[in-house]
Amino acid sequence: MGGTPTTAKYIVRAHVEIDGVVEKPDVIGAIFGQTEGLLGEELDLRELQKSGRIGRIQVDLESRGGKSTGEIIIPSSLDRVETALIAAAIETVDKVGPCAARITIKSIEDVRQEKRKKIIERAKDLLRRWESESSLELKEMIEEVAKAVRAIEIQKYGPEGLPAGPDVDSSDTIIVVEGRADVINMLRYGYRNVIALEGATVPETVRELCKRKTVIAFVDGDRGGELILKELLQVAKVDYIARAPPGKEVEELSGKEIAKCLKNKVPVEQWKAGERMPAAEQLETVEELKSVKDSIEELKGTLEALLFDENWKVLKRVAVRDLVETLQKEEGVHAVVFDGVITQRLVETASSRNIKMLIGARVGNVTNRPADVMLMTFEDVMAS
Repeated sequence: MGGTPTTAKYIVRAHVEIDGVVEKPDVIGAIFGQTEGLLGEELDLRELQKSGRIGRIQVDLESRGGKSTGEIIIPSSLDRVETALIAAAIETVDKVGPCAARITIKSIEDVRQEKRKKIIERAKDLLRRWESESSLELKEMIEEVAKAVRAIEIQKYGPEGLPAGPDVDSSDTIIVVEGRADVINMLRYGYRNVIALEGATVPETVRELCKRKTVIAFVDGDRGGELILKELLQVAKVDYIARAPPGKEVEELSGKEIAKCLKNKVPVEQWKAGERMPAAEQLETVEELKSVKDSIEELKGTLEALLFDENWKVLKRVAVRDLVETLQKEEGVHAVVFDGVITQRLVETASSRNIKMLIGARVGNVTNRPADVMLMTFEDVMAS
């Protein structure tokens, strides 16, 4: 069936029991067939395998006494949440051909973590060899390498053994991230007051820490990060929110990118206000609200956009198809009202250009909403 792809981040291992004698292709066919459409198009196994985000499914079967048992191995380059969803979906398979079947997930392994352990052990071995035969200058170089190794030697915190940096207790501020790999990357760049949730459920240890610390929630820039953030905000006190760039995970960021994300953190009240504030409150005066309503009536059906300055005076009128390009060049834009769909690209452009408000016909698939840009639809405004 082929080996595990080198790009895999996680390996899902499952045990299968079947009341009958079947072949490996029967098991693979059942997995694809019975999970089709279960998690929507974005997590369809066939599509994920075509795009290389799920590797070739391996099945090792043994038949004895009219029954078949074995192991299923599925390589995944998805994120943690998506991989867990795929694993849970596979457990719903209850038939292989005409035979009753039971699939149980045994483990989800982090491939990269095993590699890191081997790298650290090998680096220590190399350091010991060098130290026995090196000059003073080389010993100084070794010490620098040793510091780097120590920086990624992660600690276990609390009864749950959560991955954490050494300064979680001593620091007044903690940075809460999603997983172990995020902690390792943060430690690599000197952030020692960091702790991981290690799952979608917020551990009691983190809840207690949040009560007595200033808390920065730093999550991935994907749908999984958004879901984890919502869970954290429901059960724990959070003071600030920082997010990785869209489509990126905290574990992938460079030191410069991490510093920028943390610098751009926003107070949690501002984050929540950006998601829930009514249109009438976002527009500061009755005159502003009336001006926007008049613009909406004027723009409906035109596929055009109006660009406003902070005094709500029209700067320019452009076609929606040219809107992103225009905003990248135009100075002094405070708000945009347009007959079109608010997209992720448009939101990111607005945030980078310090534009405070986007008002469109509807909101598209925007997974990462910057707290500094208000998003409203025509319906929101007209209902105010």
